Amino acid sequence: MRARALEIARFLSVGGVAFVVDLGLFNLLRFGPGHVLEGKPITAKVISVAAATLVSWLGNRHWTFAEHATPQRGRELFVFAVINVLCAAIPIGTLAFSHYTLDLVSQTADNISTVIGIAIGTVLRYIGYKRWVFTGHRP
Repeated sequence: MRARALEIARFLSVGGVAFVVDLGLFNLLRFGPGHVLEGKPITAKVISVAAATLVSWLGNRHWTFAEHATPQRGRELFVFAVINVLCAAIPIGTLAFSHYTLDLVSQTADNISTVIGIAIGTVLRYIGYKRWVFTGHRP
């Protein structure tokens, strides 16, 4: 039980860093200097999710699930990427729904819809990583 709690704490720590990268880069692209992608919230979100995924892979592979890493790094990376692509669709979907269906286009609305999607995706990622990615056992 203690080991699981520590693993979840590490997972959430890595997720917290990835969250800051995701939300920070999204806001920088949309609302930062030059408003680079001001009118393209989905493009900004895809870029920020990709950057956050790289951060998440490194943290989870080398810290959170280091004891469960397998020697098959290529397989791990592939399945990790598939899970992240599927889970990345969640915050992108919640943002698109809020922005285009509900016509909630403020910075606050964009961030709230993104946070809701990230929370749902986080739970699904943890389950996916435990079940399909980091399946090795302690040496």
